Amino acid sequence: MKARRLLLASGAAAAAGVGLCHAAPAATTWRGLRCTLSPRLAGIGDADHVALTFDDGPDPAATPGFLDELDRLGWRATFFLLGSMVRAAPGLAAEIVARGHEVGVHGDAHVSHLHRRRSEVIGDAQRSLDTIAAATGADLRWFRPPYGTLSGGSIAAAHRLGLETVLWTTWGRDWRPVATARSIVDDVARGLRPGATVLLHDSDCTSSPGSWRATLASLDGLSEVFDRAAVRVGPLAEHGLR
Repeated sequence: MKARRLLLASGAAAAAGVGLCHAAPAATTWRGLRCTLSPRLAGIGDADHVALTFDDGPDPAATPGFLDELDRLGWRATFFLLGSMVRAAPGLAAEIVARGHEVGVHGDAHVSHLHRRRSEVIGDAQRSLDTIAAATGADLRWFRPPYGTLSGGSIAAAHRLGLETVLWTTWGRDWRPVATARSIVDDVARGLRPGATVLLHDSDCTSSPGSWRATLASLDGLSEVFDRAAVRVGPLAEHGLR
C-alpha cells in the first residue's frame, strides 16, 4: 500500500512538472514582464524604428484596403498570417509579398497553444508554414502564436521549424467592439517606446465583426504619432532585433 501511494505521488508530481513546463512560458503574455526580461521576444529593436505588424489575415474584405493605405503612407509591414485564411485566399497572400511586405506564421487555426498538446501545436505550425510558403514563395522567419500566448509546444514548434518568435511591445486593442480609430491611436501611443513593435489586425476573423475598419482608419493618426516620435516604420526584418 505504501509503495502504491509513493508511485501515485511520483506520477502526480511528474504530471505537474510536465504541466508546469507546458504553461510556464505563458508568463510572457504580460507585456511588462517580457519587455523587461526578454526584450527580443517583445520585439524591442532599434530605437529609431517601429516594426508594424498585422495579425489574422489575409482577409479579402479588409487586407486590400490595408495594402493600399500602406502604399499611400510609404510603409512596409510584417503580416502574421493564418494558414486557414491563406488557403481561402492564396492570391491575396501572394499579393502581400508582391507589394513589398513580410509574412510570418501565426498558426493554422487561431487556438491558444495552452489548450493544445505539444504535438498538435507543432503540427498546426507546420501546416501554416507549408501553406504560407506555397502561396507566397517567401522564406519564413517569424512566428507569433495565437493571442501571443506561448506554451512549451510553441517553443518546440518554433525550434523545430527554425522560426524566431516575436510578440509585441504595444497594441491598438483593435479587436474590441468599442475600439475606434482614436482609441487605437491612443492605445498604441500609450505603450510606444524606443524600438517598439506594434500589433494591429487586418482581419476580424477572431475579432469583433467589422473592427478592421477602425484599424484601417487609425493608420493616418498613427502616422502623426510616429512622425512626432521621429521614428521610421517598417517590417521586423529591418527592426534590428538582437
